[in-house]
Amino acid sequence: MTFSQFLSILRARRLLFIAVLLAVVVPVIVASLLWPKKYIGVASVVVDIKPDPISGISQALVNPGLLATQVDIISSERVARRVIRSLKLTEAPSIRDDWQADTNGEVDIETWLVVLLQKQLDVKPSRESSVITIEYGASDPKFAAGMANAFAQAYLDTVLDLRVDPAKQFSSFFDARAKDARLALEKAQNRLSEFQSEKGVVMTDERMDIENQRLNELTSQLVVMQSLSAESGSRQSQAAGGAADKLQEISSHPVIASLRADIARSEARLQELNAKFGDRHPQVVELKANINELRARIDTEVKRLSAGVGVTNSITRQREAQIRADLDAQRAKVLKMKQVRDEGVLILRDVEAAQRAFEQIQLRATQTNLESQVTATNVTMLTPAVPPAKHSSPKPLLNSFVGVFFGLLLATGAVLLSELRNRRIRHVGDIADVLQLPLLGILPGSDAKAKPRRALSIAGPQKRLIGQTGKV
Repeated sequence: MTFSQFLSILRARRLLFIAVLLAVVVPVIVASLLWPKKYIGVASVVVDIKPDPISGISQALVNPGLLATQVDIISSERVARRVIRSLKLTEAPSIRDDWQADTNGEVDIETWLVVLLQKQLDVKPSRESSVITIEYGASDPKFAAGMANAFAQAYLDTVLDLRVDPAKQFSSFFDARAKDARLALEKAQNRLSEFQSEKGVVMTDERMDIENQRLNELTSQLVVMQSLSAESGSRQSQAAGGAADKLQEISSHPVIASLRADIARSEARLQELNAKFGDRHPQVVELKANINELRARIDTEVKRLSAGVGVTNSITRQREAQIRADLDAQRAKVLKMKQVRDEGVLILRDVEAAQRAFEQIQLRATQTNLESQVTATNVTMLTPAVPPAKHSSPKPLLNSFVGVFFGLLLATGAVLLSELRNRRIRHVGDIADVLQLPLLGILPGSDAKAKPRRALSIAGPQKRLIGQTGKV
């Protein structure tokens, strides 16, 4: 279909086109003019996502869908009921008359109002910020603004209740648990005190360190004494084997050293006299007797000193045995103290665990108690609603444009549909399309005026016919 054919169809069925267009546009314009005006009251609130001043936790981190949750709260039945009760809408005579006429009193008036208010409420969260817009539509601009502010205030009060009510319940719960934890801590402390009194110990590391140090000292003394005992035993064995004079303490003794010096001098004198007078000379004989006497004295002194070595060995062994006994007693004492300390440590750990549990519960109880007493939330009124100066609907101009647009579409569709149901030849091109024959000429209508025409040569039409049919 060409554009000229389309125009010819519109001209032929212009009455239908105009009728359909007017049937659409006129009701739209009349409805726009007669439709009751609607005003939108707009209030906005801001949700603060900074960390909570009491718990220190950011709400945005805990709940990524925070704004969506707040929108659901504003649109909830709980907020709507709070608005109804705060404005006392159920007491208004006109509202009660409408409720009675609509439900015949079969539905609760508050429930009926909740549904009615929610239909006019529109909550829009911001895409790039934490601002939530609350819109309410009504025929009265003051009423629309008042309802938007009422919903905003009811939302703020509801958020506060949602925060405080659970905190109060948790506060009571933690207070009861804190009392139980305190009793458990007192029992554990009493048990520790009774244990310390019974065992006569104090659960500190100082006493244990002192006893361990004493044990280490005795161990060191025993090692030293064992070395001395082994040495003294070796000297006693050497003295008992006839080599006592070779012992250091005997050979270096002043008396033995003096006697040995005297013997050395006497032997030197003896050699001199023996060489001079012979071995039978009285002086030589006397000198030999003196030397023998000195050697006898040395033997006597060595025996005496050897007996001292034995006594020293006995004393050393006695001291070793005493130190060993003290070490065993100290070791038993330390082991007993460790055993007692281990028992006390278990009781002390119970006390520490009870103390930690009590401190944690007390901390949570303090925190929940503070939360139950808060009077502010992380939601703040940003912009209160004011009565709008202009109505939001209806919009006659916009509705007229829309009506004209859809009217043109429907009118055009109706014309085309009517033409398809009753096809007629309305253009010279329709003849060639329908009959599939070439067009030779057009006869003027009866109302056509005579127009001067130029003389046409026969060759032109002949060529056109030849071009269309292939024949002369």
